[in-house]
Amino acid sequence: MHAWPLPRNRVITVRPSYPAIPPYNPHMDIAALIAQYGYAMVFLGTLFEGESVLLLAGYAAHLGYLDFVVLTGVAGLGALTGDQFFFWLGRRHGTILLRRRPALHGKVQRALDLIQKHPAGIILAMRFMWGLRIALPVAVGLSKVNRWHFFWLNLASAALWAPLVGGTGYLFGALLSRHLAVLHRVEHWVMLGLVATLLILRGYLHSRHIRS
Repeated sequence: MHAWPLPRNRVITVRPSYPAIPPYNPHMDIAALIAQYGYAMVFLGTLFEGESVLLLAGYAAHLGYLDFVVLTGVAGLGALTGDQFFFWLGRRHGTILLRRRPALHGKVQRALDLIQKHPAGIILAMRFMWGLRIALPVAVGLSKVNRWHFFWLNLASAALWAPLVGGTGYLFGALLSRHLAVLHRVEHWVMLGLVATLLILRGYLHSRHIRS
């Protein structure tokens, strides 16, 4: 019988395979950062004067980084929480606060004059009154407005303010994308430009208010 030769032992070298590293994409970094921290930044920003943050967040919602409904809910909650805190501060520690912060006294006195004339209307509109945004809830705390009356008016004001300001940022993004075909290539530069513009405008208005 013919015997077939046995195959020789062969050493097979297995080379490990590594996943391909995708090229660096700055758009992915921006999207990840906004998706992870966007809502928290909106909440913190709207505790005080949050128009700039909310306008940018509305623009980010148009780009798909944030959900617009969630965004307006978080912004409204932040606005409500901030104003309720300053109302409590005015009611419990208003006199001490004005004594320690003399620069705030003139704004609070002006806000008190407005509240005495049109309490409900001023509370509803206080989120839209630049320069008096913190002074107004403090002044309401110093006034005789009932705390529950203030709460419901403050809730209505925040519910109007959040979608209006956030929607303005969203519509701005929609107009840009309609007239700028390469928006996806320059969107991060657009956001940086918006931040710079809003900061300059806010600084200008603040300086005018101080001079006046």
